[in-house]
Amino acid sequence: MATAIPNHQQKLFDYSPYWAECYGTSSFLPMSRAEMDQLGWDSCDIIIVTGDAYVDHPSFGMAIIGRLLEAQGFRVGIIAQPDWHSKTAFEQLGEPNLFFGVAAGNMDSMINRYTADRKPRSDDAYTPEGIGGKRPDRASLVYAQRCKEAYPHIPVVLGGIEASLRRIAHYDYWQQKVRRSILMDATADILLYGNAERAIVELAHRLTRGESIADIRDIRGTSFIRKDTPKNWMEIDSTRVDQPGKIDRIVNPYINTTELSECELEQRNQERNQQWIEDKAYRPKRANEHKLQFHPRARLARDRTVIRLPAFEKVRNDKVLYAHANRVLHLETNPGNARALVQKHAHSDLWINPPPIPLTTDEMDYVFGLPYARQPHPAYNNARIPAYEMIRFSVNIMRGCFGGCTFCSITEHEGRIIQNRSQESILQEVEDIRDKVPGFTGVISDLGGPTANMYRLACKDPKIEASCRKPSCVYPGICKNLNTDHQPLKDLYRKARHLKGVKKVLISSGLRYDLAVQDPEYVKELVTHHVGGYLKIAPEHTESEPLSKMMKPGIGTYDRFKELFEKYTKEAGKEQYLIPYFIAAHPGTSNEDMLNLALWLKRNNFRADQVQAFYPSPMASATTMYHTGKNPLQKVTYKSNGVKTVKDPETRRLHKALLRYHDPQNWALIRAELKNMGRAELIGSGEKQLVPEYDPVEKTQSYTTQRRKNTAQAHKRRTKKIRTQHTGLPPNAKFKSKMNKLKIRSK
Repeated sequence: MATAIPNHQQKLFDYSPYWAECYGTSSFLPMSRAEMDQLGWDSCDIIIVTGDAYVDHPSFGMAIIGRLLEAQGFRVGIIAQPDWHSKTAFEQLGEPNLFFGVAAGNMDSMINRYTADRKPRSDDAYTPEGIGGKRPDRASLVYAQRCKEAYPHIPVVLGGIEASLRRIAHYDYWQQKVRRSILMDATADILLYGNAERAIVELAHRLTRGESIADIRDIRGTSFIRKDTPKNWMEIDSTRVDQPGKIDRIVNPYINTTELSECELEQRNQERNQQWIEDKAYRPKRANEHKLQFHPRARLARDRTVIRLPAFEKVRNDKVLYAHANRVLHLETNPGNARALVQKHAHSDLWINPPPIPLTTDEMDYVFGLPYARQPHPAYNNARIPAYEMIRFSVNIMRGCFGGCTFCSITEHEGRIIQNRSQESILQEVEDIRDKVPGFTGVISDLGGPTANMYRLACKDPKIEASCRKPSCVYPGICKNLNTDHQPLKDLYRKARHLKGVKKVLISSGLRYDLAVQDPEYVKELVTHHVGGYLKIAPEHTESEPLSKMMKPGIGTYDRFKELFEKYTKEAGKEQYLIPYFIAAHPGTSNEDMLNLALWLKRNNFRADQVQAFYPSPMASATTMYHTGKNPLQKVTYKSNGVKTVKDPETRRLHKALLRYHDPQNWALIRAELKNMGRAELIGSGEKQLVPEYDPVEKTQSYTTQRRKNTAQAHKRRTKKIRTQHTGLPPNAKFKSKMNKLKIRSK
């Protein structure tokens, strides 16, 4: 029988360590039996299987989870990028005492392997020397199956971003169909989603106490398979849309608790009851009148309430139900008020517990203060790992993002409540980089995280924060309850750049410019001291229709930030540039929208070297728009307005071409579309025109063809001249067959 989800969460550092803590701390977690022997281990308690090369750095998931479990007293081994074609590689460390922890790596394996056009990539940034093909497609699924083949009786725990985004029935862009929850296909015992420190530590300790993994059903941030809903739970039916339910329905899955404290229907019923009582007070009593008793309805206990979503078979066949399920899922992501979700797959139920409680600052300090080597494992013999080179001298100062961009997976994975480290912990890590990391030249490449400037930003009222269901704190405008004070971040920047041995502190994480303009002093601090010539930001588009589907601010906010950037750059006497990023082919984008964006780019003299096309990642709201043509940001019905989607390759190429309007290779395609749209006036060499009438590629081909023709004619004339000189025949005479074979040599 299931128990209620506990509200109190034990601190990560409050657990009694497992007995194996007597082995102490290893310089690197072992990747071979020889290393285990050197440590004196006869076995591993937990083995982590990962699709990335093992880098002992807090930016790599296997390092964080491995070091955290080591700090809890467990012996942890690493199997990195194993050969998945057989179970042999999964037996190299022997049988773990507790469980296998399986993750695809820091990136979804499909996004890591394929471009937005579904073309295979030739490289992999998380592999030594960047070599591609070192992990399978849907790696976490394959690894889990191989672990079960190697040791069928050992529990398998899925984690990482790939499993997190596939924890429910989801649209798969690469197969272009709705797939089951990855837990149904992976033969794993439990799935941990989001940043799983709390869940993995509690799970490990409970297994050591003799609990069966099949009975552990009350840990937040976990998903598992069961047969039915326990009797002591209240189930809310949300399997249908656009159909009337019970008149006194208790919960409306679309309600926004920041606006209403109760369900609209329940509130109306209470008002009607009150009016009836008031009317009754003025009505004289009748003889033998039966007196009705009114008992207020008890509010549902959230920790024993589960919302039933449309079944997998339903969302696979009905796009509207898919969009409805996606909307309900995203409304149940606030740890303060989220309820459990359940979705039937054939004859089994997929159960998803509410999200984990965010880590406190002291817990974040604990996690990032573990004894990381901050280098790749020595087994790689100093091979270059591109992803490590990128973050080698960077520091992660926070987690989470309340931006809610529909195309992004950060909020869905890490949550929208910001989890902060203390200044002392961050500065200590900067000093550790200075003192311990080889090759440090005095430049910290980044102080950031999912966003550069959400450090210490949060809702002004914890009660509102715990009850809010809004998917974003900054769209359609910045919430009045959001604290936008950047002072803690400015203080951190100043202290970091004044540390001994630190010459420069750069900010490379994505900047939320709509927040930055709320504090011009922050922009001045950033531009004056922390920009390395270029600052990359992402307005994503200029037109309102696609921006509304992205949940991004209007281009006017970007213009205000640009003014501040240029003003403070000039005052600092520097030459610095703002580099905007834009997305092509996002749901809600028309050809006219992309044309207007291209014209804006030309007016502002921007020439993008690289462009990104919309990439439908699993479970994202924008992916739901792409697949269903419905907008899950609003109530979904069969009659609700649709969303324009760009799916055919030709239109996607056109949208990308318009972002690179300056590339001659795109001019022919753009000219054809301008004529088709009736905008031929934009063809020409004027300042207000987009592409010229001529195509230099065609001219080059014509020139090359003519040059080859001239060369051939000149050769023919020379041949005739030589033939006349040596044979005495006229230039236009025909050779006989023997003469054609004659080798003419000049004397």
